Amino acid sequence: MDGGLGLREGLKEGNSSTVETVVTENMVARLGGRKIHPVLATAQMIEWMEWAGRKLILPYLEDGEDAVGYAVDIVHLAPTVVGESFSATATFRAWEGPRIITDVVAENRRGIIGRGVFTQVLMRKETLVDRIARIQREIRSD
Repeated sequence: MDGGLGLREGLKEGNSSTVETVVTENMVARLGGRKIHPVLATAQMIEWMEWAGRKLILPYLEDGEDAVGYAVDIVHLAPTVVGESFSATATFRAWEGPRIITDVVAENRRGIIGRGVFTQVLMRKETLVDRIARIQREIRSD
């Protein structure tokens, strides 16, 4: 990996991680604060897919390493109603430089509700902290 980064040994193609939850009223589709549909919002589904991807790599991060979300390419295929459970699973596919590529799928009891790719970028914690601090200073000085 770039700059000596590279996660602990063990993360291999096919490794996966799953998270599960139940859809609540706070997770339904809203735009501009207004409820649009009484079903799981696409953004909420993606959040759980990202969480599965993050959970997948956490055991492999070395001291001083972190990862940030870089890209999501997701399709939302079917609804999930309030009170219904669903799961999100991330499966490691490959490295592309410092990028960690995972295939993600979300499912409820009726089948697949979403699928796609979630990419994270491995970086030094120090670099991330410095970058955030610089942005905060710039904003305060505007």
